[in-house]
Amino acid sequence: MPTAAQRLARARALESLVRDIARDEILPRYLKSARNRKPDGSLFTEADLASQRCFSEALPKFLAGEVLGEEMTATEQAHLWNEGGRGLWCIDPIDGTTNFANGIPLFAVSIAYLIEHEPVLGVVYNPITDESFYAARGAGAFLNGTELPLREGASSLRDAVAGVDFKRISHHLGDELAVRPPYYSQRNFGSSALEWCFVAAGRLDVYLHGGQMLWDYAAGRLILAEAGGVAEALDGGSLMSGPALKRGVIAAVNPGLFSEWSAWVKTRS
Repeated sequence: MPTAAQRLARARALESLVRDIARDEILPRYLKSARNRKPDGSLFTEADLASQRCFSEALPKFLAGEVLGEEMTATEQAHLWNEGGRGLWCIDPIDGTTNFANGIPLFAVSIAYLIEHEPVLGVVYNPITDESFYAARGAGAFLNGTELPLREGASSLRDAVAGVDFKRISHHLGDELAVRPPYYSQRNFGSSALEWCFVAAGRLDVYLHGGQMLWDYAAGRLILAEAGGVAEALDGGSLMSGPALKRGVIAAVNPGLFSEWSAWVKTRS
């Protein structure tokens, strides 16, 4: 069993690998890749496919395990999840593809390594800003080598800056948030992986998203937890329940603030 220091060394080595692939496969295609649509209507680009191919080849050489990615069929994803208890990579080659395709510099590579379906290594990297968030279980979370969180943040909900994705929450909850928000201000950045990391860093105090897939939060959930934050599924179920389920999520970096935020949301959901 690797020590915490050994896991952190692996996370830093993984961060370096992610940077290299993003530099070679994603950055040269930024502002040049045409957008395409999957059968479900969501976007993908040549950069998504090219970077997933590279990660699928490189990651199993780094640590043994199959690669479960967003750009796969649901059948393939389910098979890998069911067979991957002893080691599984969960990746989103570009989280925030709409931002990427539109030239908005808020997107990220999100990579997590899971054992027994729980993340033990996580990296979220924005190649435009060169910000790399990474964590190893039991060894802390970092942004470019600086331990997270970066700031203490709000201690009460009325002073909090919230990350909220309105389009995926119920109309009733959305109306309550729009008309009677319990927080100071609200933001939405279009990249779930980055938003988890912004909570971990203290840039966002609380977070709410009505529907995320496993690859949206596998790395970010570990980074937030190692920064001392708290997260749970909005319906009370397990976040790490497989690739087939879209989960509502609620989170905060301050456990006391999380309790206040969670109680407010759940009484209005």
